[in-house]
Amino acid sequence: MTGRGASATFRPMSRMRLSTRAVHAGRGDLSALGVHAPPLDLSSTYPIRDLDAAEEAFEAFADGRVDTREPIYARLHNGTVARFERALAELEETDEAVAFASGMAALTACLLAVRAEASHVVALRPLYGGSDHLLATGLLGLDVTWASGVDELPAALRPETGLVVLETPQNPTLGVVDIETVVAAAAGIPVLVDNTFATPVLQNPARHGAALVLHSATKYLGGHGDVLAGVVAAEGSWARRLRRVRIATGATLHPLAAYLLHRGLPTLPLRVERAQATAGDLARRLASDAAVVRVLYPTADGRQLRGPGSVLSFEVTGGHAGAAAVLRSLELITPAVSLGAVDTLIQHPAALTHRLVDPAAKDESGIGPGLLRLAVGLEDPDDLWSDLGQALARARALERGLLLQH
Repeated sequence: MTGRGASATFRPMSRMRLSTRAVHAGRGDLSALGVHAPPLDLSSTYPIRDLDAAEEAFEAFADGRVDTREPIYARLHNGTVARFERALAELEETDEAVAFASGMAALTACLLAVRAEASHVVALRPLYGGSDHLLATGLLGLDVTWASGVDELPAALRPETGLVVLETPQNPTLGVVDIETVVAAAAGIPVLVDNTFATPVLQNPARHGAALVLHSATKYLGGHGDVLAGVVAAEGSWARRLRRVRIATGATLHPLAAYLLHRGLPTLPLRVERAQATAGDLARRLASDAAVVRVLYPTADGRQLRGPGSVLSFEVTGGHAGAAAVLRSLELITPAVSLGAVDTLIQHPAALTHRLVDPAAKDESGIGPGLLRLAVGLEDPDDLWSDLGQALARARALERGLLLQH
């Protein structure tokens, strides 16, 4: 039976499956606007219709609150950006989300928000190399204690500790960190989880107690290699703190980027699931290749991590020279940093994304000269394996001394 009499059985959006929410998230105002596709607002400034209302709105923005009656200026508020933020908050199951010009801008905002009240951060290695570098430089005036495992966390905490930072699955070694265990060990100190690799499709850190859920939206959320963005999902009080930082620093996401991100969310589950299936196939094939020393690929527990994802790392024989031979020989797979695009990318962490990480920390984390990180896209797995296979054959030949280095 259909019609009004069946409305009582209709599930609210919050109880719908993720694939449905991904399609409809952040689009609740479209019907009132009389449009079907989300509009793109490129305005840098807005007419002031009511000065008294604009004054109140300005005070609200300065306090990190959202007042859309008078947007005033795009650094303070933009409707296109706000729609993407609402959509991501729905997918991450948080009150709100705050978008930034890049993933590093998003992390910087989190750290600056903490710096206003605390002076110490604990970080679990490995992290993305840029995150590691920002923390290690002390550029933001925060003292950092590094931990290589959850067991080291209690001893690393201080009275002035304001945040615990981790990434899971870890970049680039794909280790899985139990978020609930970290939250318990943090004993009330807020925990930030970089959820870039897993995406909301495979993991929702807020369910497990994380206060801040960070994404380099450049990766899977954008999904096509044409957007630079970051976003943090959090409850209301954290969102207000982050907006205050964003307004003061100007690390605002451009509306066109927000539009592209929002447009990409409906296909996020499909892209993640398809790439994940291919990654699992390639991980199995790589594990049996004579040129591969080891394969690093997450094991999903179904409770926190619902699937292993589509990023894997593997170490080849011959160290740096062997890895370089593989990269040099690839024809279909693109040697490039980043991940989460529709095409498959491969890169050398020790030489590139993690080049600035402390050498001893790289060694301790297993980020060696022969390690390659493969971010699997949407190509046919047989075609990807054909390309990897011939490149690995070159590495095997180099290891045997049959290939001259150029």
